Amino acid sequence: MAIHKDLLGGPPPTHLPDDPEPRELLATGAAPTDVAAKYPASSLAWAQLADEAFENGRVIESYAYARTGYHRGLDALRRAGWKGHGPVPWDHEPNRGFLRALHALARAAQSIGEQEEYERCSTFLRDSSPAAADTLG
Repeated sequence: MAIHKDLLGGPPPTHLPDDPEPRELLATGAAPTDVAAKYPASSLAWAQLADEAFENGRVIESYAYARTGYHRGLDALRRAGWKGHGPVPWDHEPNRGFLRALHALARAAQSIGEQEEYERCSTFLRDSSPAAADTLG
């Protein structure tokens, strides 16, 4: 296995631990509200709720769901050793719930005219994972 060292001295990528149950339930068509109720720490469930609310024109609900997923993701990142900056790779599937929630928060903030929050979240997403920003944007 090759180990890639950041020659610029930046922090190593953060890889959240896998939590397959919420992902599997959502993949099989379980209602995101049920998944979030059963697994409230799942950023993925909250991101899914945010996406569905946004798609149905419920921007304020989307904002609230996204903010919940974002904060639950920050908690998980910190438990995984993240120090407030550094890569959170999109290609590590357990990171995707947090990254999706961060994207959804930026999108909802922009929709309600909260430009500063939109810019902060968009920059945070791009800094954390350019692949996520490109994929979700």
